[in-house]
Amino acid sequence: MSEVKKIATRDSYGNALKELAEEYPDLIVLDADLSNATKTLTFKKAYPDRFFDCGIAEGNMMGIAAGLATCGKIPFASTFAMFASGRAFEQVRNSIGYPHLNVKIGATHAGITVGEDGASHQCLEDIALMRTIPGMVVMNPADDIEVKAAVKAALDYVGPVYLRFGRAACPVINDNPDYHFEIGKGTLLREGTDVSIVATGICVASALEAADLLAEQGISAEVINICTIKPLDEELILQTAKKTGCVVTAEEAFIAGGLGGAVAELLSEKLPTRLYRIGIRDRFGESGTAAGLVEKYELDGKGICRQVKEFLG
Repeated sequence: MSEVKKIATRDSYGNALKELAEEYPDLIVLDADLSNATKTLTFKKAYPDRFFDCGIAEGNMMGIAAGLATCGKIPFASTFAMFASGRAFEQVRNSIGYPHLNVKIGATHAGITVGEDGASHQCLEDIALMRTIPGMVVMNPADDIEVKAAVKAALDYVGPVYLRFGRAACPVINDNPDYHFEIGKGTLLREGTDVSIVATGICVASALEAADLLAEQGISAEVINICTIKPLDEELILQTAKKTGCVVTAEEAFIAGGLGGAVAELLSEKLPTRLYRIGIRDRFGESGTAAGLVEKYELDGKGICRQVKEFLG
């Protein structure tokens, strides 16, 4: 069997900006002194006149992005997720969200896979924070192909968008001719009858691996990829919940307010269903290798498989 191709979604982000720049002449990229890490350096080298380094001043960068948007530009404000959603939250809320401006926020280095940088940089609350801003679209792509589709969709969408990317390389899983992306729509990746695994980001690949392991033990798992956490694909989630009667969410983020929170809100209101949320539970991250942390927090295929089996009893 050939080795699965892997690429970090932050690399995909930088490549997507460069590839789409000619088609979208109003695309402007801002960064907060991290272009080598966020991979916006790829865009800067190709389009230096459309790139602006705002220095270590993330709140100011969001204000600049807001101003550019009022002038008809499509700015991508780029920095680590911890700074984009945490340090600059007030500016994102008041300068971008409140006036509903056409600003895109490229937040890289999200989740525990930041690895050795530790808890201070492992942003796990960004999905929850961005979901609370009225009108903010929140996307968490699963692989290289989905990143490029999500960035293009963000360019075509008029309004604020939060895009979440990771540091570590992850498997390419959407490499098929039938792949289609649309904001607010999830994707059924695998049919199942016993349990539905609704995953986002790096956990999508893990969910597919878990489904294979569960199948070996006679458990049929349906796998849903949710890239757009807001607006949520309510129709697809309700459909799979009704079909299997058991739902498990999986994410590299806090389950409080993240995908797990969003699904819990939906099901409790419209279709009460047995639900278990896989993710980070009320604790900060820690320093370690990306792979080691994913295994420790049971976000890999084996970990998800074990938790699903325990949930099913």
